[in-house]
Amino acid sequence: MAKIEGARPSGDETPAYGILIVDDEDAILESLELTLGLEYRVFTATSGEEGLRILDREDIALIISDQAMPGMSGVEFLERAMERNPRAIRMMLTGYADMPALIAAINEGRIWRYLPKPWEPDDLRIAVKRGLEVFELSNENAQLADALAEANDRLRAENVYLRREVEARYSFEGIIGDAPVMQKIFDVTEKVAQTDATVLLTGETGTGKDLIARAIHYTGPRHEKKFVAQNCGALPETLLESELFGHKRGSFTGAHADKMGLFEVADGGTIFLDEIGETEPGMQVRLLRVLQDGEIRPLGSSDTRMVNVRVVAATNRDLKKMVEDGLFREDLYYRLRVVEIALPPLRERSSDIPAMAHQFLDDVGGRMKREFTGFSNAAMDRLVAYQWPGNVRELANEIERTAALAGSDETIGLDDLSEHVRGGASRRDPQGENAAVTLSGELDAPIGDWDLNRSVDRLKRNMLIRAIREVGSKSGAAERLGIPRQSLQKMVKRLEISEADLAAPVVDAESEESPA
Repeated sequence: MAKIEGARPSGDETPAYGILIVDDEDAILESLELTLGLEYRVFTATSGEEGLRILDREDIALIISDQAMPGMSGVEFLERAMERNPRAIRMMLTGYADMPALIAAINEGRIWRYLPKPWEPDDLRIAVKRGLEVFELSNENAQLADALAEANDRLRAENVYLRREVEARYSFEGIIGDAPVMQKIFDVTEKVAQTDATVLLTGETGTGKDLIARAIHYTGPRHEKKFVAQNCGALPETLLESELFGHKRGSFTGAHADKMGLFEVADGGTIFLDEIGETEPGMQVRLLRVLQDGEIRPLGSSDTRMVNVRVVAATNRDLKKMVEDGLFREDLYYRLRVVEIALPPLRERSSDIPAMAHQFLDDVGGRMKREFTGFSNAAMDRLVAYQWPGNVRELANEIERTAALAGSDETIGLDDLSEHVRGGASRRDPQGENAAVTLSGELDAPIGDWDLNRSVDRLKRNMLIRAIREVGSKSGAAERLGIPRQSLQKMVKRLEISEADLAAPVVDAESEESPA
């Protein structure tokens, strides 16, 4: 609270607080004005009506009103003053001990203090000063309340915005997948998202099962409720049971308090059980009970609780074979695979790799506060050709690593990629050699990539390498090709033709003589 000084501010500055005095006796008005006028801006009125007019045009912090006045009484005046300026401190002057009138003034006029007539000037100054301290505190509280209300409004707006961002991010529209196999998956998943059916997602590690699970939740009728996820292979059975179903205090060593399980946290929403194939037989029985009856029992408790949770499970293992081998309960398997969605590995939808790579690069560039224009053709060719055993997750990690280690260039080049990606086995080149450097028979090979720009760049690259190798110099190669040497230099740089590429001897199969 700011300290209120009683003295007039130095210089010609106007005193901070305005005080309104209303009394029908001029002598009392004159006396009060003399007592307070050196410290505050004092306004006087001989009637309630006049006092209300002053309140309409002046900034008043404290009101002193006589109780007994002709026409509008002091209580009535203070009631109406409160409507105009609810935070102003109200004080009452009274010349007689009329208790009912005082009680009415306190209750109806909500006066802060009453002053008996006659008053002591020092007592009046102290009372006014204390009243203004209350006014200042009230103002600060009001400002804090306004700021808090504004912050709450902003938080509510941000929450709505963030929820919409999350829903947009985890909607099917936010998942890159233009390949036909992914379009079929989206079609099935969008339909099942509108139901409460249990879903089993299968596929290799890193294929995006988590994203599909979130999309099912955030595009379905439960999107207003919570989505919680648990990797079933990350915890031993006892801890996993506690995490999923909760526990009572003292149920095991270290259980110092009751804990709510994820099934109860997700009540009304969705729980995502990742790596469901890693669960032990005992946990499988407990999960089956939840799916059948919607009942959970916290560890160490004899009471069961009902929950309404949608279950989406995922695994990279062959659950059907596990059932045959006796490693997974058959009844749980069929409970989980009401709808089974198998996600393809990235190598089976390579047409999605360019869009994914650009999206990951934009995301990581934003986090690193760097702007990348994209990938060179050679780098993108290698990304598309690589097998990606770790699937989408490996691609995302590769792009993040590449962006972090890239130099000042805005374009990601072939040399920026990891060594194992640059030299990885290609779909069209099982030996892992760079097809762009293989010249013999290049034009006769079947077309494996119908991207015109990349195909033209590969042809340019081969022609440049061949010309420079045969002639022995870039200037001579430029002359043979009929282009300026500067243009050749730029193309060599853009197409990432290294000195090693130019050093290999040229072998022309057509010019070789057949052995006798």
